[in-house]
Amino acid sequence: MKEDSFMDSLFKTLRDEFQDKIQTLMGAGVQREVHFRNVPNKINVAMGMRRTGKTYFVLQTILDLMKTTPLSKILYINFEDERLLPAKSQTLSTLLEAFYSLYPENHNHLCYLFLDEIQLVEDWPIVVRRFFDTKKVKIFLTGSSAKLLSKEIATSLRGRSIAIEIWPFNINEYLQAKNHDIIPEGILGKKDLDKFQEQLKIYIEEGGFPETTALEFEDRIQILQDYVSVVIMRDIIERHGITNVTLIRYLAKLLIKNAGSLFSVNKLYNDLKSQGFSVGKTTLYEYLEYMEDAYLVFSVPLYSESLRKVQTNPKKFYAIDTGLVRAYTLGMTQNIGHHFENLIYLDLRRKGHKIHYYLTESRREVDFLSLDRKGKWHLYQVAWDISDRDTQEREILALEEAEKELGVKGKLITPEYYLTSFLKED
Repeated sequence: MKEDSFMDSLFKTLRDEFQDKIQTLMGAGVQREVHFRNVPNKINVAMGMRRTGKTYFVLQTILDLMKTTPLSKILYINFEDERLLPAKSQTLSTLLEAFYSLYPENHNHLCYLFLDEIQLVEDWPIVVRRFFDTKKVKIFLTGSSAKLLSKEIATSLRGRSIAIEIWPFNINEYLQAKNHDIIPEGILGKKDLDKFQEQLKIYIEEGGFPETTALEFEDRIQILQDYVSVVIMRDIIERHGITNVTLIRYLAKLLIKNAGSLFSVNKLYNDLKSQGFSVGKTTLYEYLEYMEDAYLVFSVPLYSESLRKVQTNPKKFYAIDTGLVRAYTLGMTQNIGHHFENLIYLDLRRKGHKIHYYLTESRREVDFLSLDRKGKWHLYQVAWDISDRDTQEREILALEEAEKELGVKGKLITPEYYLTSFLKED
């Protein structure tokens, strides 16, 4: 009984704090270019790495909702609040019941429940499913684990959910955060093209994490490295009970520093053995899966109709943010091509593409072969600088070979093409 009384008191405190916070946010910040989907009878889910702005996105959603809905019908709980830890299903249930006790009329009205970082609640799907089935509610969840999108939701909510992903700022969101003009829809003249290309380069270097856009170089680098440390500790080591902490940290930094490069588990296994690490290949595959689950890095497989070729060829890995890559590399200039390629990967993910890389029959590599939401294939080669004739010919030759083999029209993405065409493509 004392526990319930404490939770009721804590709920009222959290409620007061939320009401104060939502008032201070009115008219502030960058409006994100993503929205929860308006699909009837579905639980909305927003996923992404820590610090990508999921909480602020949810609060913006609540602000929009408040234009037509009284705040008394809206509940927001952030389970990263240490006062709620360790959170169990009973914690969640008690808080939701407290909401209806505080506003008993809500039993008969449509209410909106926003549960932030829900994966921190043990056995959360049991409670969420019960309220979804028995109350007049729209439920919105956020989490920092991709498994919330797949395994946990698929098995626990049985098709009741629809998900979106929250990424760091895209270039126009970044420009807004910096109080710059966004890239216009129309044709760019030479002056504007030069201006936006310079801003594009700065954006690639600084990255799109909302908190770091206003920071100086040293502070930004420190905070971005801290982000990685927190993700490794809380979303990988603690979540999966990893004991080989040195190895998981080494692997994460290796992948981030070499974003856009081919990566072979067999080669890594042999390299680690030569350095004295004791680890099995199965463990390495598990660690890679954990890092993808935490939205830290992402693998891109070779495209082939042969499963054996897909499994035996190395994957390419990309990082959640180009600024994060910059935080772990000594120089920018020599890596700008790979960083630009990483940015295109992220933009394709924002567009909802399923992504592969491609090797032609003569083993020429094309960066991306992707399938969009409408089932259309796209072929992209990425090049930051094609002023060198040999570079231009090499990139175009690979693209032309792939076009003939796949029957898909290819596009060479340069900074100019990116600013004038790629951003406007569906």
